Amino acid sequence: MKITLISLSLLLAISCKKEKSKTLQNKSSDNDTVTLKNDLKIQNDSVKTIADIKTEYARLNNLLISRKVDSTKFNYNCDEKEGEVILYFQDKKLAAVKDFYSEHSHFSSSTTYFVKNDQVFFIFNDETVWNFDDGGTPEKPETKDDIKEKRIYILNNKAVQCFEKNYSLRSRGNNTNPESITNKEIKCDIDGFMKTYQLILKNRNKGGDIKCL
Repeated sequence: MKITLISLSLLLAISCKKEKSKTLQNKSSDNDTVTLKNDLKIQNDSVKTIADIKTEYARLNNLLISRKVDSTKFNYNCDEKEGEVILYFQDKKLAAVKDFYSEHSHFSSSTTYFVKNDQVFFIFNDETVWNFDDGGTPEKPETKDDIKEKRIYILNNKAVQCFEKNYSLRSRGNNTNPESITNKEIKCDIDGFMKTYQLILKNRNKGGDIKCL
């Protein structure tokens, strides 16, 4: 009888040990699955292709248009250049930066930097030069805006594709729809844009308006 009880106790101890080992294995497997999912999420959260750029640009642009982001801004006045910088945030992370400035020489420029994981992945820039157009009267002059748009796709801090579009808009109307004008691929040069972007980041926390970027 004694021997039988001892044998049963040993069997129960071995069974409990096996069950505990199995539970630990399951927990380890679950943890591995969670880690794998998190790794995949991190990978999928990055911008790796031009298709990713287009998708993320569309998403952020919709948020900007619908004003579903937080923002801060500061102004700068440098010689004849007067500008405004707006920084947009989603979930407290920098999502976009818009730099607009005008000069007294009938020139203005607007550049929007789209940001993901602290890296610029797309830049949209438009420059406008306006002049008095033929026609009109001294009391009611007519004007013409000559506009140049640039679209720059960036991967790993390097421009991979750049496009340009040129068109004019006259105050008297009867203008060609800009959407119908084809973008032309051009040689990429983003050094100037990125230099300005770094200056914006450098000045973003100074508080109040500044003289020059």
